[in-house]
Amino acid sequence: MFACRAFARYMALVSMLAFLCQGAIVSASTFTVSRVNVLLTPRQKSELVTVRNASDATLRFQVNVFAWDQNAQGEMALTATRDIVFFPPLFSLKPGEERNLRIGAATSVGMAEKTYRLFIEELPSQEGGSGPPGQVAIRTRLGIPIFLRPPKERVAGQVDQVDIRDGHLTFAVRNTGNVHFLAQAIRVTGYGATGDTVLEGKLEGWYVLAGGTRLHDLELPADKCPLLKTVAIEVQIPQAAFTERVDLPTVSCRP
Repeated sequence: MFACRAFARYMALVSMLAFLCQGAIVSASTFTVSRVNVLLTPRQKSELVTVRNASDATLRFQVNVFAWDQNAQGEMALTATRDIVFFPPLFSLKPGEERNLRIGAATSVGMAEKTYRLFIEELPSQEGGSGPPGQVAIRTRLGIPIFLRPPKERVAGQVDQVDIRDGHLTFAVRNTGNVHFLAQAIRVTGYGATGDTVLEGKLEGWYVLAGGTRLHDLELPADKCPLLKTVAIEVQIPQAAFTERVDLPTVSCRP
């Protein structure tokens, strides 16, 4: 399954961190936020995000915001912006204490959704010292998406550019609407010459911003690739699902 490859990459990263931290104690401060994203609209131009210190130490924070875009590989592109205002930019929390951040739009809405990222970053302690010998302190930087919605929202998407070349299935998930969507899952089904199912896979998706495109490149099992005659790709989003089914006149597999 395709998901196994992602898990293997995750385990490799965990193993690398464990190797780097051998002989050291890893400590991470803990804080929580009340929202996973912020939606601003022409009527609701500001919102509150609550930050709570769930650790047993005083924590210091710095807040920044950037305009957010993504390339076809899903990599973030962040640029400085004054479209979003927030308060406070710096604050500290005692153990168990919480603080509200006020976030608001300082720009007008457009015909398409505007997107930003608010970063809440933990700062080094002012108490001095680096902790017990051999201890590695991990400070957290949390990014929260901010969406400035247009007056009229339209959610739409499609799958295109489906191809198999050199044993790889490639396709594009395109956002043809004017607001973002979150691809909750992407299901890939391959059929043989008689219509029998010869391949099934499920991918985890992510945000595709308004007007944006996300490219996918999947390596196919060597024993399944030559059998494929048709591929169906279904993208599930919270509002609906859209599917593309493509007959493959030729399939290029690895020798």
